[in-house]
Amino acid sequence: MSRRHYDLPPLTTLTAFEAAARNLSFKKAAEELSVTPGAVSHQVKALEGELGVTLFRRKHRGVELTPPGQTLYDTLAASFTRMSQCLQAIRDHGSSGVVTVGSTTAMASLWLSPAVIRFWRDHPEININQVVRDRAFTTSADMDLYIWYGRERDPRLDQYPLYRDRLLPVTSPERAEELADADLEVLARQRLIHLEGDDISWTKWHDWFRQLGYKGPVASGIRVNNYSIALQAAQDGAGLTLGWEQLISPLLNRGDLRTVTPHVLSAPQKFYLICKPEEELTPNALMLRDWIIATAREITDEPS
Repeated sequence: MSRRHYDLPPLTTLTAFEAAARNLSFKKAAEELSVTPGAVSHQVKALEGELGVTLFRRKHRGVELTPPGQTLYDTLAASFTRMSQCLQAIRDHGSSGVVTVGSTTAMASLWLSPAVIRFWRDHPEININQVVRDRAFTTSADMDLYIWYGRERDPRLDQYPLYRDRLLPVTSPERAEELADADLEVLARQRLIHLEGDDISWTKWHDWFRQLGYKGPVASGIRVNNYSIALQAAQDGAGLTLGWEQLISPLLNRGDLRTVTPHVLSAPQKFYLICKPEEELTPNALMLRDWIIATAREITDEPS
């Protein structure tokens, strides 16, 4: 068994080596670390002894890195930089009251961003950063909470159900009028806009038809990797996309999109608010968490 958990040399030897390698000078490294050049040389020799390789070539007016030394320096520089950025994010998080919340592009534009603006009106002292992406999220030092479709598998995270949406075909108002009361077989032959985003577990057209009892062929249509693009294509009359009724309610209320009735399917999963454990959230993050949960529950009658 290793004497250290990560089987790393002592941190003092690594920091002395990194400073010497970055400055290509034991003297400058010593000044930076507030030690003597002899102490830096001693730490580097100890590191070389532990690794069994030479890290520097000593020259008359300084030092230069050997190939193993260059490899180690590149790795340490990148790692120390990431550690520095992480620590700064933690400092900023604790001192400035910043809360970071993530979501997909569509969720951000259609629901979360307007909700955050309403939250700001009541709590202008709280700064909120939004992170938007259409692939899986993970919490980190600078990510407090995010909204996702379905539960996460990580048992360390707190997960709060927000609401269950309803899935139904949507398209331009003109096309919706033409397809009013069309049966599933007719809809399956239309130009369908298929969503194929990374790590998105949303129900797809084939799933939707099968769960409503239709077993026939489904048109291949066109394929996009972003739900916002799918919605825009449907608004432009390019075809039918699968609408998440509550999520796209702003577009429906404005008349930009119209549903094709009467075929509706309850989403297999709910949207969840995924959070760090409560003890790791700041008071501001807890306030935003509770506000999002309360706001989301206003749009559904289904028990959470």
